[in-house]
Formats: sequence, structure tokens, C-alpha cells
Amino acid sequence: MVTGGARLAGEVSVSGAKNSVLKLMAAALLAEGTTVLTNVPDILDVTIMGEVLRRLGCTVERADGSVAITVPAMPGHEADYDLVRRIRASIAVLGPLLARCGEARVALPGGDAIGSRGLDMHAAGLVKLGATVVIEHGYLIARAARLCGATVWLDFPSVGATENLLMASALAKGTTVIDNAAREPEIVDLCRMLGQMGARISGVGTSTLEVEGVETLRPVAHRTVPDRIVAGTWAVAAVMTRGDVTVQGGRPDHLEMPLDKLVQAGADVHGAEGGFRVVMDRRPVAVDLVTLPYPGFATDFQPLFLGLNTVAEGTSMITENVFESRWMFVNELVRLGADVRTDGHHAVVRGRERLSGAPVRAHDIRAGAGLVLAGLVADGVTEVSDVHHIDRGYEGFVDKLTALGADVRREPAPAEVWPD
Repeated sequence: MVTGGARLAGEVSVSGAKNSVLKLMAAALLAEGTTVLTNVPDILDVTIMGEVLRRLGCTVERADGSVAITVPAMPGHEADYDLVRRIRASIAVLGPLLARCGEARVALPGGDAIGSRGLDMHAAGLVKLGATVVIEHGYLIARAARLCGATVWLDFPSVGATENLLMASALAKGTTVIDNAAREPEIVDLCRMLGQMGARISGVGTSTLEVEGVETLRPVAHRTVPDRIVAGTWAVAAVMTRGDVTVQGGRPDHLEMPLDKLVQAGADVHGAEGGFRVVMDRRPVAVDLVTLPYPGFATDFQPLFLGLNTVAEGTSMITENVFESRWMFVNELVRLGADVRTDGHHAVVRGRERLSGAPVRAHDIRAGAGLVLAGLVADGVTEVSDVHHIDRGYEGFVDKLTALGADVRREPAPAEVWPD
């Protein structure tokens, strides 16, 4: 329940990246023994991934901001549908299980309802490394007595495929080259952890990764990279509410394009000790944007900036090139009074002075956060349902908003009553 009108001000902290820590947890499967990850966010997806690993025979222990994963000499090789369907990132166990066990059976994943994200590149890459891959009874099944290095060209710089191929090739025989690889900071974080484990990877941070396979890897302690999407969410919230927010733990070097867009919108953005500060004292100016793979404008920021443009001065065009179903969020913004028209990959947004509170529904993590931010600049009360999506990606979202001065509270969802 969001009551609009508050100006956000103060400090907010950002912990480890959801899009990194889940893959780091999967990477722990590559080495027998105990791997410890720190700067771990307290979010639902970490809990679910922990249960995925437990069912594979691992011991998973959570403490404040950390997770210890103890991997047996031979983990199980099947990831069940009832957990995998809840988070798409669980497909990241495919590469490590195949490399360690010679076989992996992973249920076809679920996750956010934002469009098609096929596993063709994952499968094709593993086949290049010598695996046989089939889909049977809702499972992707991969087998290989020993993977062998090869050159793999990705049709698109897929984050998930890059991660699976990195982890699989770390224990392959020979050298693997991944061309057109994803370059996100979370990929760099995974490479850093694999390097600590004993993997030999060159080209880190570029679109060509070269992995020289080794016989074994060792468990390590590793600190997760900060979550750039969460940091960007707080930055957008400051601009939308004409606030003054310092984002502790945020890394401006991972947010160059989104922060530049906020400057174009009229914000004052500058570095602060341990993070950055965003100050806004007027109505934002509309900004155009086009989503692209990193270092382009991340698709995860699109719902947040679309919400910003609904209350900005002027008209903007947003082009979505990554996930075709991300416009589902638009219908909810229109319920709040936004003037948005979509046509294929494009959305035209005509800014209005304020929105109007109404009941809306979150379809995915970032849409949920975007609707809450829109509620902050809407008259009256905005009721956001299906906030379990927000729990998957944001640690203490309501508590952090209220600490910044927002009027937000969480209530149990009312039971639906159907007529006889």
C-alpha cells in the first residue's frame, strides 16, 4: 500500500547482486568442499537456489549476509521442476553438474513473465563441447564423459549461456573460446570467483573469453559484486520524487548509462564515499532510451525509467530490444493514469504532472518495483499486489523505502471471495 507525495531523502544500502550470487552459488558445485559467499542479499531467490543445491546433496548454511555451501565428492545431478520453475537462474546448475558428474537433468525453468528466453544457445554450446543434449518429459538432459574445449559463437550475448559455458569449460579438456560473450559485471564477478577457484580464464570483461580447462577446482571465499539494478532503482526513485538519496554500496562504474540518463533528466549525480548521491529539485525531463546488452542500457531498468517518464516533462520513446513481453507492465501504469502507447518494440510516453493511485499488479521483479515507485508520485493510495516478485530481487524493500521517508506499508493479500 503506497501513499504518494513523499520526497525520498537519506541513505540506503545496496547488497550483493541477485543476478550474480545465484550463479556463484551454482559455481560452488564445481569444487568439493565448502565455498563461502559474502555480501549475499536476503532475498527469496537465494533461499530457493539454496534449496536447489540441498536437493543435489549439498549442505547450505545461511548467516547474516553470507552463505556457506558444502559440496560432496559427487553431488546429485537432477534439479526438480517444483523448484526450478520458480527461478530461471536455476538453469545455471546445468554446466557445473555436467562438468562434475558427466550428466545433468535440469527441469525447464520458469521465472519472470517477460517473454521468451529459450535455452537453444545453452544446449548448442554444450554440444560444441562434446555433450549430447535432449529434452525429455520437461527436462533438459545433458551427458558427456568428459567435455572437450571448442570455439563457441553465441548468436546473441546471452548472460545465461555465457555463464553455463564458462562453468562447464572450466573443467573441460583443452581450451574453449566463447565468442560474442556477455560482458555484464555479473559475468566478470563469476570469472573472478572461478579464477580464485583455479580456473584459467582470459579476456575477462570483453566479448571473447578463453578458458583453459583444468582437472580440478578448489572451494573459495568470495564477496559478491553489488547489485547495480537495485542501486539504479534507488537512483530513479530519488529523481521521480525530487529527492536526495545517497546509495551506499552502489558502483557508478557499473551504471554509467542509466546515471547519464538521469543527468539528462535533470538530476545532479556525483560520487560519494562508498557509493554515489542523486539529487533532484524539479520535475524530470523526459528521456529516450533503447535497451541493449551490456554495456548498453539494461532491460531491467526499462520499467523503472518508463515509470519515470510517465511523470516527466515532455514526450519520450522507449525501445525494448531484449524481452518482447515486458510491455505487460504498461497496462498497469495506464491504470494509474499514465499516457503510454505501445507499438511492437516501441512505447511512446507522454508525461503528466502526477499519476492517480489505483490497484495494480506486479508481473515481474522490476515491474513490481516500478509500480511502487509510480505509486510514490501518484495521488492517493496505490495498492500493488503479487509483491512476492519484489521479494525475489529486493532486500527489505519496504523497510528501506520507509527509512527514506516514503509512506509504504505491507498488508496480507485479501482473500478472494467468489459468488456462489
